[in-house]
Amino acid sequence: MEKLKAGDQAPDFTAVTDEGTTVRLSDFRGRKVVLYFYPKDNTPGCTTQACSFRDAYPEVDGQNAIVLGVSPDGSKSHTRFKTKYGLPFPLLVDQDHQIAETYGAWGEKSMLGMKYRGVIRSHFVIDETGELVDVQYNVSAKESAEKALARLGAPAGR
Repeated sequence: MEKLKAGDQAPDFTAVTDEGTTVRLSDFRGRKVVLYFYPKDNTPGCTTQACSFRDAYPEVDGQNAIVLGVSPDGSKSHTRFKTKYGLPFPLLVDQDHQIAETYGAWGEKSMLGMKYRGVIRSHFVIDETGELVDVQYNVSAKESAEKALARLGAPAGR
């Protein structure tokens, strides 16, 4: 899948949340969305990223926006992760990694010299009409929320 860029229309998808409800990205039209992809619940980098979005959430909410976290973990794992860290936003199940693939957030990675395919830590800021305002691949877990928040009020392509 080709990488997405600011100005592209965000691909719509359907997913199950940590609460077992089904949502579509298009359900959030009229609100800004920060969609972020992370590899695994309860791992150090993923916890850092999730807690950064949690801590920034009052400011995100004040911008008429919502955060949606996406990983291949199942809803039970997401529920435990969300409860443990008090995450105020939905975590979406992407066990077949179709959403990640659609967004270009699934690809080759390496660890200790071994190559494998997995989630590429990424985030996407989507405006009220469904247009991508910001696209960040291989984003730092520590900087993801800060960068996304900085782009929430910005027009596409700037």
